[in-house]
Amino acid sequence: MKKNNSRRTFIKKSTLAGLAIPLLGSTLVYCDSKAKKEPKSSDKKQLNILILGGTSFLGPHQIAYAISRGHKVSTFTRGKTIPTIHQEVFKNVEQLIGDRENNLKALENRTWDVVIDNSGRKVQWTKDTANLLKDNVGIYMYTSSTGVYYPYKGNDISEDTPLVLNMPEGLTEDQEYEQDYGIMKGNSELETIKAFGKERSIIVRPTYMIGPGDKTDRFIHWPLRFAQGGNILVPGKKEDLVQYCDVRDVAEWFIRLAENKSYGIYNAVGPKEKQTVLEFAKEGAKTFDTEASFTLVDDYEFLKDNNIFFTIPWVIAEGDHYGSARISNTRALENGLTYRPLKDTVKDTYDWWLSDAVSDERKQNYANDPNSLMAKENEMLSKWKKHQGIKN
Repeated sequence: MKKNNSRRTFIKKSTLAGLAIPLLGSTLVYCDSKAKKEPKSSDKKQLNILILGGTSFLGPHQIAYAISRGHKVSTFTRGKTIPTIHQEVFKNVEQLIGDRENNLKALENRTWDVVIDNSGRKVQWTKDTANLLKDNVGIYMYTSSTGVYYPYKGNDISEDTPLVLNMPEGLTEDQEYEQDYGIMKGNSELETIKAFGKERSIIVRPTYMIGPGDKTDRFIHWPLRFAQGGNILVPGKKEDLVQYCDVRDVAEWFIRLAENKSYGIYNAVGPKEKQTVLEFAKEGAKTFDTEASFTLVDDYEFLKDNNIFFTIPWVIAEGDHYGSARISNTRALENGLTYRPLKDTVKDTYDWWLSDAVSDERKQNYANDPNSLMAKENEMLSKWKKHQGIKN
């Protein structure tokens, strides 16, 4: 039972809480002082942008960047969350109130150059807004997810990989849980294209987004652990790949895609080059002036026996998740996706975690979680040493 509960926790955090995080509300008070200050682009048309959502992890970074480049921004929300990350920019944002379930009145008879759909949690929501806006908006950008590729079976999953759009028979409860999310996103993409056509649609499929403002706590283990130094447990086999992208890199790319009218479907996946989990750990640890060594725990059965299925950006690379870190970013690179150094992401996330943006209660809950890798690391390293002795 314990192992099953851990597996369900993995699914919820990695698939819904992780990949769907742009859809959720936020009550953060942190503002990234290192956000890029972009000069207004004289050779680009000033865009009038509508963001469906906009108060969560991805949205405020999009808004801050868009305004820094001279664009105008409106948001459409239920008005229940006060956006406090990048709070200074919201005084320049038109904030429309409604509900995607049953009240789109504030969007009627209005025109925008671009709509960014960050809150498309239901296919019907995307269908309704896309059809309402198709005659009054130039471009529809849908925030999808690499979750559309589940099950991740291939070695090089690209934007042209066929999607599962209907629930297959014979799945386990866990598989259905994950498949349902990908099916929803895939069909929402189709509704976008059906309403706006391929010539006016931009679909972005982010992988695990990390950085300041992340509500899932799925990545914070690494900045905290790197800062401590010492012997760091790294889960996974030496060939296991990781994929991730700083939320700010994704947010800024959205705006540039809109500026350039780069219609199409794109995987928002990093890093730029393939990276193993051990390479990730060694690079990330360079962020801090601490001495660090690394122990690679490469036995999947040992990890599962200790309820370690993922430590984002690492995900156990077997079965339906084998290819989750093998998603192509070639098209994204060709169309302007850029990446800040991993050390910047680690440091900014660490500083954000230590700031008043994160409540003391949340920090304590994380620190006191007996199921976290941080809490179990020393015991696991001791077990692993004995395990290796038995194997040898």
